[in-house]
Amino acid sequence: MKIIKRSGAEVPFDRSKIVVAVTKASNEAKETNRLSEKQIESIADDIEIECAKQQHALNVEEIQDLVENGIMECRAYDVAKIYITYRYKHELMRKSNTTDAQILSLLDENNEEVKQENSNKNPTVVSVQRDYMAGEVSKDVTRR
Repeated sequence: MKIIKRSGAEVPFDRSKIVVAVTKASNEAKETNRLSEKQIESIADDIEIECAKQQHALNVEEIQDLVENGIMECRAYDVAKIYITYRYKHELMRKSNTTDAQILSLLDENNEEVKQENSNKNPTVVSVQRDYMAGEVSKDVTRR
């Protein structure tokens, strides 16, 4: 059974990652609102069964949705809120750090914006690529 990471790579399903993520979220909640180890294992079991039922490999986002639903089915709404907030913060960080992708698109010569920007600059020349990379880094620094 495989899952699809955000990078598009297929990797084997690892239920321990679910257990660790839910345990961390649970430990952040008030002691009275925490999930028991048995509940956490049950959530991981249910997700593993659901993944096995699917005819295709699920992606990380789909599995995280299943985790959220599993936590809420246990009526651990505080833990679910913590898990969802953590997930949202990481999504924002991923979206804000696009510099690497932009630079790689320059080097791979598939950045359409650069190709159309200035016909006097050849985007395949290393010195021109360096200038464009400096511009991307500068944009990233000013966004922060």
